[in-house]
Amino acid sequence: MKQSAAIRPEPNTQRKAAIAAGGAIDHAGKVEIQVIPDFDLDRTIFQTLEGRLPRYIMRHRVGKEIHWDAQARQSIEARYQEAFGRAPLPQIEPEIIRFMVEECDFDVEHADGSFLDHLYFCFEYAVKHYPQESALVQLLHSILGTGTNTFAMTADKIPALQALLEPQVFAQVEAFPSVLRLLYVGDLRRELWANLSRLDKLESVQMHRVIDNAPITLSADQLWVALNHQLIHFVDFMPVANWHRNRSDTSYILFRDLHAFLSRAGKLDAKVEYTPPQPGPVSGEPADLGSWLTRHIPVGAAEKMAAKSVQRFSEKIGHETAFTLNFG
Repeated sequence: MKQSAAIRPEPNTQRKAAIAAGGAIDHAGKVEIQVIPDFDLDRTIFQTLEGRLPRYIMRHRVGKEIHWDAQARQSIEARYQEAFGRAPLPQIEPEIIRFMVEECDFDVEHADGSFLDHLYFCFEYAVKHYPQESALVQLLHSILGTGTNTFAMTADKIPALQALLEPQVFAQVEAFPSVLRLLYVGDLRRELWANLSRLDKLESVQMHRVIDNAPITLSADQLWVALNHQLIHFVDFMPVANWHRNRSDTSYILFRDLHAFLSRAGKLDAKVEYTPPQPGPVSGEPADLGSWLTRHIPVGAAEKMAAKSVQRFSEKIGHETAFTLNFG
């Protein structure tokens, strides 16, 4: 679908539920999930994914239609309207919108709907539930690259983008794709957990910018902001239902690990509610082989597969996933 970055799209039902609740929700029993026949992965941000097994899994993971119970949909709509409704979002500088419209290409499907649907969901969620930081970071979070080597703009336009943003906002925008990849590769998460007892001495983290491999540095305070933005981002990738049987979904793996880390570290500053699932019957899931397989891959195997895939994406564009945590 062709959309303009200047037009705010209507959130879908799952997104409205997340915004209204301020967190992720397991909608088991309220949805019927159906496989989209002949789903074309090459029309999505996963078009660059390689390997028969990874592509097969991803196609069955995202190539689905969600059909909502009418009463559940009405209830979510009522809560969304009661809590926030279509209240105006903060005014976005016209020059930023102009840059997004004229200098960028967001015309690609996302896991659910268009890429702009995803960006505006993250933006609205941050406005409501992370007001102490600029929600512009979420609107622009993938402008310098996604995790699958798709780019909305070229590197030569970075100075023009930087001139439009406050320094703290630009620092988060340029680092977002890098932090995302480091979370998937896994070493950053492991090092942060290993240093949980001395995070008060963390001064900065050095990494490389995805789009051009330029070295960048975040202060410790900026890193906590970046990780809160990442957690909000993962809300939009959570399985719609049956979390206990979808634990090997890689976005869900990262969501629950990052949520647990930020909670333990006392750094969960955005409102992102999460209740771990309880065992129970699977409701409304497709019964085809592909869907069954995606649910039964061991968590560790799924995590390693995602890490290798992201590492290969970075190698293809000369992006280094090395990083350094600097402690005082």
